[in-house]
Amino acid sequence: GLGVDARGEEVYAPFNKLVPMVHPNDIEVDGWDISSMNMADAMDRARVFDYSLQKQLRPYLEKIVPRPSIYCPDFIAANQGERADNVMTGTKQEMMQKIRADIRDFKEKKNLDKVIILWTANTERFCDITEGLNMTAEELLNSIQNNEDEVSPSTIFAVASILEGCTYINGSPQNTFVPGVQELAEMEGVYIAGDDFKSGQTKYKSVLVDFLVGAGIKPVSIVSYNHLGNNDGKNLSSPKQFRSKEISKSNVVDDMVGSNKILYADGKKPDHTVVIKYVLRGRLQTSHGRVHL
Repeated sequence: GLGVDARGEEVYAPFNKLVPMVHPNDIEVDGWDISSMNMADAMDRARVFDYSLQKQLRPYLEKIVPRPSIYCPDFIAANQGERADNVMTGTKQEMMQKIRADIRDFKEKKNLDKVIILWTANTERFCDITEGLNMTAEELLNSIQNNEDEVSPSTIFAVASILEGCTYINGSPQNTFVPGVQELAEMEGVYIAGDDFKSGQTKYKSVLVDFLVGAGIKPVSIVSYNHLGNNDGKNLSSPKQFRSKEISKSNVVDDMVGSNKILYADGKKPDHTVVIKYVLRGRLQTSHGRVHL
């Protein structure tokens, strides 16, 4: 709400009346997934939303069926293989071209002014960043053309989005934006953004540590416990994917303590431990954080 009126009643206004944005009814949704399940059935399987909300959304979501996506088993946990029944075939160059074609098809059929690509898929392992592979835009495009193993699915999606002039937002903690992606985005004048949504325990920890450091109170150790259900936790139970998440969670703290050269004059950072455990129980998410001063 915006406050109260003269009668003491709450005043509400839609966002598009306050800032320049489209009306929510004018937003169209499409996408890709390695699972062929429509969004309504996927919502039911995930058990994230309350049942009453699921009933309201089902008539709309059951009409949305994902397009085939890129499945590279080496980049996500092996336990995701059972879901992979809706995958693209061909080389990485061919799959990138298919993504570009999908974007154009969606934009044309829905008569859209703009398309924004939002990565909400599983956390990938970190990919290598090396000379000749992905340090420049030219190297990266050549690597995709040559079907190099170390080019991740999320990077292929990012490149396809950039070449189609679409903003790409990364909601997972892997290193999608290798130097070649950044250079390509600059060359094409396309926005790229994001390094994990950080919408749960990481956000809480970020706010707390920022407050403490800003107040001149020095955290010396931080421990984060995360008990995750659903497919997110299942994927993160694999060590390589967990490492991507661990780096993302740690970087938040590193950036904050690095901003205070008085508290951390010696360059040392807080001892930081991140624990993530998969719990087989729907969308269970329990997080605990301890900060030692």
